[in-house]
Amino acid sequence: MTLRPDSTASLVSPQIQDAFAQSTPLKLGIMASGNGSNFEAIAQAIKDGKLNAQIQVLIYNNPDAYAAVRASYWDVPAVLLNHRDYNSREEFDQQIVQTLRQYDVDWVIMAGWMRLVTEVLIDAFTNKIINIHPSLLPSFKGSRAVEQALATGVKIVGCTVHLVCLEMDSGPILMQAAVPVLPEDTPETLHARIQVQEHRILPQAIALAAQQFTTHYPSK
Repeated sequence: MTLRPDSTASLVSPQIQDAFAQSTPLKLGIMASGNGSNFEAIAQAIKDGKLNAQIQVLIYNNPDAYAAVRASYWDVPAVLLNHRDYNSREEFDQQIVQTLRQYDVDWVIMAGWMRLVTEVLIDAFTNKIINIHPSLLPSFKGSRAVEQALATGVKIVGCTVHLVCLEMDSGPILMQAAVPVLPEDTPETLHARIQVQEHRILPQAIALAAQQFTTHYPSK
């Protein structure tokens, strides 16, 4: 069977037809460093009734991040925490924790957050930090994952939503979507198609985590 580039329904696992019903809205804190398209995908999913949540705050570390503009459009508070203003990763993460607690956040969503996190953040939100990465983990961890994939000549790539642990791009996997590599693909065209799937699975994976991992991996 040959799959068309846009034929992806069978390439998402686990497959979820409907949004999970939460008794109360999840209180999300989103962290982004760049464009913020995944932030907007979450906001749109909430508006469309596909995710029972509210975005309490956006934290961004790049003063030029377009994510802040998106947050303003969605009437979400945006807080700039420039990592360059801190003496260590731990000091930076402590300020992040303080800000998240200030906005009464329950779940932390790293949606294009381009900074390694430390025990300070992980211990403050144990098993409640979610990351999305543009590869089928455990393959192609770290930066420039799409370029890494193209360089190796793989024929299937994708994206992964997972819980965050101290090791980079690791932790229990929540959901993955596969994307075929086309012969004419460039890093830009392939990443654009991967992002379509990121926007699709991230809101679902957030609901899945709230349903499953709160029970099986309770916070400290």
